[in-house]
Amino acid sequence: MVHQTFGSRTASTGIDRAAVAALAEERLDWRFKALPPQAWGRTAHAWLASAPHLSDLGTPLLTLDAGALDHNLLTMAAWCRDAGVALAPHGKTTMAPELWQAQLDAGAVGITLANLPQLHVARAFGVQRLMLANALLDPAGLAWIAAELAADPDFAFVSWVDSVASVAQMDAALRAAGVGSGADPETDRPVEVLVELGGTGGRTGARSITEAEDIANAVRAAPTLRLAGIAGYEGCLAHDASLESLKTVRSYLRDLAELHLRLAAAYESEHPIVTAGGSAYFDDVAEILKPAAVESGAEVVLRSGAYVIHDDGHYREISPLSRDASKTSFRAAMHGWARVVSHPEPQLSLLDAGKRDFPFDEGLPMPAVGTVTALNDQHTFLRDAGETAPVGTVLRFGLSHPCTAFDKWTLIPVLDDADSADPLIVDLVRTFF
Repeated sequence: MVHQTFGSRTASTGIDRAAVAALAEERLDWRFKALPPQAWGRTAHAWLASAPHLSDLGTPLLTLDAGALDHNLLTMAAWCRDAGVALAPHGKTTMAPELWQAQLDAGAVGITLANLPQLHVARAFGVQRLMLANALLDPAGLAWIAAELAADPDFAFVSWVDSVASVAQMDAALRAAGVGSGADPETDRPVEVLVELGGTGGRTGARSITEAEDIANAVRAAPTLRLAGIAGYEGCLAHDASLESLKTVRSYLRDLAELHLRLAAAYESEHPIVTAGGSAYFDDVAEILKPAAVESGAEVVLRSGAYVIHDDGHYREISPLSRDASKTSFRAAMHGWARVVSHPEPQLSLLDAGKRDFPFDEGLPMPAVGTVTALNDQHTFLRDAGETAPVGTVLRFGLSHPCTAFDKWTLIPVLDDADSADPLIVDLVRTFF
């Protein structure tokens, strides 16, 4: 029996389309704060068939723009194709199977996730190629992954590891789950892992190439694991596009390329991968890692996730396609909507959205008039809008950071055109956080 590996050119990039389509038959009710009572009791499909508009919804509200979503999907797919790199987008950004399916349909080779509960969601929707951008050390989680691999030869999975101690713990847990015993070669599948290289002051990852080589040796000695390549994340080492930040990122990526060349002969997978790249520096990742990967027959896999939504703040400023005027840039596909509920001072308006509704960790919401100076749990403080924002006015906001916008909404309306006078709601995106 042929068991698929994450880097295999023939591995399925599938998702259970029936499970995704079934979301349209979910009954709508009070659990979905984006929807009005008029939608309760109907399926998503039936309510959308009634041609609801933005004006039918209450506030606070988060919406998506259909045109911007399509533009971003096609733009990233074209960029990766031209650069000669693969994309396994980070699904934690949206935790929305419908959007994962759209990304796979646009050419993504798999979905990346960050923790065990997210993996559970992905497998519930039949995602066939998954990368865990983290070390999986939970014994119950490893036993579950081992069972998933044993039951489905088309399922491809790869995890990260960043210490010899982690290798030992993974090996022990997988042995306890029956992996590596050789009792049934048809179902006994070692777990593919990538050695993660980090950087000083960064997040996880070995802090030196020598340490990473020791980890690789430990992986090769563990019968329950298979060395499939290397991984890293440059985004935790810089937070802007300044020359100093770009210098730091590129220096780290050169170390990652060197590690790959040192380990290339030791990889145990026929299709090794080198993976890095969030949504901020993927151009540098491709430029620096691809030559080293090509030299050894490996594939560069980006993990950019925020691109599909983009934003009006952090990613608009830092995205490579925003920094290069010659490139087609992404478009902000999410917007916030809030209503003025109080105007207690001449230059102060209070709106009915707050930290429970809009992201704020990478910058405050951006209104068309005035300036947002603070968010409480349920209120936005808008200054200097004056009489342009009287009580009852609904304002649209640009937002920063899709990762902390989606986790606040279980169902997000998709508008045909957020710039029109009263947009038609054409879809509902279900999230699972």
